[in-house]
Amino acid sequence: MEVLTRITLNPEVCNGRPSIRNQQVSVSMLLEMMAEGQTPDQIMSNFPFLEKEDFQACLRYAARLTNF
Repeated sequence: MEVLTRITLNPEVCNGRPSIRNQQVSVSMLLEMMAEGQTPDQIMSNFPFLEKEDFQACLRYAARLTNF
């Protein structure tokens, strides 16, 4: 499965911001938590529906957005 299919845009979820699989967790929120030093395992302990591939998708999404 292509990891970027995990990033969804839905006006009903996270105010239309990119989110993870239509869940109430935005891409920016996960990126901020990782930037603060939290590991995926630590984040998943608070959000058990997240999967390792979701973090990879966030990083790829951010990389593509900055690749101008």
